[in-house]
Amino acid sequence: MITRVHSAAYLGIQSYPVEIEVDVQAGLPQFTVVGLPDTSIRESRERVRSAIKNSGFRFPPERITVNLAPAHIRKEGPAFELPIALGILAATEVISAEKLREFVFLGELALDGTLRPFKGAMAIAEGLQNQLPAIFPEANAREAAFYEKATLYAANNLKEVIDFLRGDIRLSRTMPLRQSTPDLKKHHPIANLSDIKGQRFAKRALEIAASGGHNLLFIGSPGSGKTMLARRLPDILPPLPFDQALEVTKLYSVAGLSRNRTGITQDRPFRSPHHSISSVAMAGGGTWPLPGEISLAHAGVLFLDEFPEFRRDVVETLRAPLEEGSITICRAKGNLTYPCRLMLIAAMNPCPCGYLTDRRKPCRCSSVQIQKYQAKISGPILDRIDLHVEVPALTYGSLASEEPAESSEVVRQRVEACRHIQTARYPDRQFKVNAFMQPREIKKYAMPDSEGSKLIEMAMKELNLSARGYYKILKVARTIADMTEEENISSEHISEAIGYRTLDRQW
Repeated sequence: MITRVHSAAYLGIQSYPVEIEVDVQAGLPQFTVVGLPDTSIRESRERVRSAIKNSGFRFPPERITVNLAPAHIRKEGPAFELPIALGILAATEVISAEKLREFVFLGELALDGTLRPFKGAMAIAEGLQNQLPAIFPEANAREAAFYEKATLYAANNLKEVIDFLRGDIRLSRTMPLRQSTPDLKKHHPIANLSDIKGQRFAKRALEIAASGGHNLLFIGSPGSGKTMLARRLPDILPPLPFDQALEVTKLYSVAGLSRNRTGITQDRPFRSPHHSISSVAMAGGGTWPLPGEISLAHAGVLFLDEFPEFRRDVVETLRAPLEEGSITICRAKGNLTYPCRLMLIAAMNPCPCGYLTDRRKPCRCSSVQIQKYQAKISGPILDRIDLHVEVPALTYGSLASEEPAESSEVVRQRVEACRHIQTARYPDRQFKVNAFMQPREIKKYAMPDSEGSKLIEMAMKELNLSARGYYKILKVARTIADMTEEENISSEHISEAIGYRTLDRQW
């Protein structure tokens, strides 16, 4: 007898339907799974066998063949174990095959029949909107409950699902959660911007970057506070809008890194990979590519400390994603595109010893060593960074000062006010910040007055700015003007924006 069970899988962050066919025939006991299953699916045979027996049902000692359709797409992960087990039980008439066709099933089985969560529940739930109702493990159902048009039921074990299909019990339907739900939590960090003494210029640059979504590079001697500043950037960013929060949670679900199994969070991602990372880990990869650090920082921050120590090919991986906001990973078996609209924050020393710009300690590096060290960061990458900021070494007076510094909460309020202005300016865009303005929008919103035009013309000649550098200055100037709620861009805004192009002046 052949039974068919509905299930689903995902490629990238898009889901697709999978039909599981189970054929139970007389013959020597054998359990075969076909349809391009990976190792975890082939191993699921023993888990399915034990789960059925330990749930109090008979496992048929016959020839069992399971086909995962469509057969030309490779399937991976243990989420098909629940539908396979139900297909076997329907083929042996333990449950109704017709009733089985009314639902979509997903879930990993423990040996005792308990349902365990699986990766990619958010991506699959999105694809189930306006489709058949689905039965998920309890841990996944809550995670995927933010899609209002998806009907989800939560179950704890195989026995519960069977009793539900027989009509003996009712499963609780997971009610759709909305933007106002208390499950949308904002993390309140212990670290605060007020912890950092001095560095007013660097803090100003950090606030500008947060206000306009700009990329930022800190350059300074060891111990000047570059890393402390960068790690406090998420604290002054506004919470994630609901649509972006869904997209981020879906990416983490596909990667198997769900940050909050009970729902989604408004915390912006902050990814800080070690400089030994490979280009595959940065961009994403694998036989069926998973999101890399670039995509996991989507709608948040990618922080690269010790920037020149990263391998050249790893850093160059950032070129297209920083411009396009997405990355396409090409493999022999297919291409997948992931979003990666992020803020890049980097920190570096000015030379190998780190003390080239430090007035207290002499630099021990030769000019050749300094040039070689600085050349590790290519011109095209520097050109994509809006703000280049020197972070000077702190004096004893700055460190011992009792003068209170602004807290993250105060700065975040100003950042949110500035972003409200940009939200009204770009109502049709998902990411409503100045950093992602297109040339047509720059001509409309970011052109300076006559004095500002003369100033930027002079800077173009003296600094040999590229067209991208020119546009970066205009975008930063637009953000600076928004911070003071000024509609027109003046020469003062242009002058400050040019002041944040340190490396254009020196390198």
